[in-house]
Amino acid sequence: KVVVLAGYETIKDALLSHAEEFGERAEIPIFRKMTQGNGIAFSHGELWKTMRRFTLSTLRDFGMGKRTIEIRILEEVNSLIKYFDSYHGKPFDTKMILNSAVSNVICSILFGERFEYDDPVFLTLLKLMNENAKLLGSPMVLLYNFYPSLGFLSGASKTVLQNVSELNAFLQKLFQAHKEEFNENHLTGFVDAFLMKQQKGQTMFSNGNLMFSTLDLFAAGTETTSTTVRWGLLLMMKYPEIQRKIQEEMNQVIEPGEMPKLEDRKKMPYTDAVIHEIQRFANIVPMGVSRSTPTDVNFQGYVIPKGTEIIPLLTSALNDELHWKTPDQFNPSHFLDANGNFIRREAFIPFSIAHQRCSFQGSPLRASTGNFSAHSLSSIAEPIFNGPAGDNRH
Repeated sequence: KVVVLAGYETIKDALLSHAEEFGERAEIPIFRKMTQGNGIAFSHGELWKTMRRFTLSTLRDFGMGKRTIEIRILEEVNSLIKYFDSYHGKPFDTKMILNSAVSNVICSILFGERFEYDDPVFLTLLKLMNENAKLLGSPMVLLYNFYPSLGFLSGASKTVLQNVSELNAFLQKLFQAHKEEFNENHLTGFVDAFLMKQQKGQTMFSNGNLMFSTLDLFAAGTETTSTTVRWGLLLMMKYPEIQRKIQEEMNQVIEPGEMPKLEDRKKMPYTDAVIHEIQRFANIVPMGVSRSTPTDVNFQGYVIPKGTEIIPLLTSALNDELHWKTPDQFNPSHFLDANGNFIRREAFIPFSIAHQRCSFQGSPLRASTGNFSAHSLSSIAEPIFNGPAGDNRH
């Protein structure tokens, strides 16, 4: 049994006004099989509260949302630009390199170090995660989620689980290296902070929770940010006048030779509006995390039975004509008032809404990796598109 919530007002009514009735996270078979209830994204109850609280406090301790992490972002953007420049204007696929750059920011938080873009260990990690991200949205895995008993027919779900097994073996080697060099007086990142909890005998801090909390952080910070930047590059190619306006605004705020800082964002309303509009227009996460009804629910004249899966259709909010003047067009003025000041729109819910949003949405992780988008789009010279024409969507 599935109910899809469409339109911003409906999503808001369900997930805010009826938060208790739609409060449980749905049990999704493939994720249950993958995580065994470990980590943050798909755990429940006291374990979820403990892991989430520890994660958010640890991210802040290691500089998320502060100047510390911003320096790492600046360093990574500089490495990214040098890599782009190495092609001397020749065409290349940006997906893997952008994933690598954003993942390196996450790695610096998790492990206290970054990897070279051609590091075979790093490339293996990204390959496995990228393949799983693609497979988890495939028709065969979706079929498995509705009919788990048919799992023996789904080669895709078997590949996902095999990749998780390989990721586990890969990460355990990294964790072991950190255990051997562990110094409680010099914690290098999230993994070390987790290991300290283990050493103190706190039972919830198991190896399984370490592994899947690590993967959850990768998923939360990497895919959405790199996809935002890729869409940004595409849209800047189509609308060079918009990129020129971003550059003009930054030239007024940023000193020559400097890079934009988080604190500068308030002084650059147009740039902020463009980044928000990229996420709205690109529809990066079409559906929010599935919820479940713990009891029978009376909602807008309908009785929704206990145990019904609830899917918020975020794309319907991001294209809701009641809230967006030109929902089918890329239009940064959606986030600007008549005086050119930035305004945040109520219906802007690219990842989810308030109480039910991703554990990391609004967290220091999202804020800091999101800043990667501003640095990247403002630092890369005007791109040139020489490929075949696509469709004519505005």
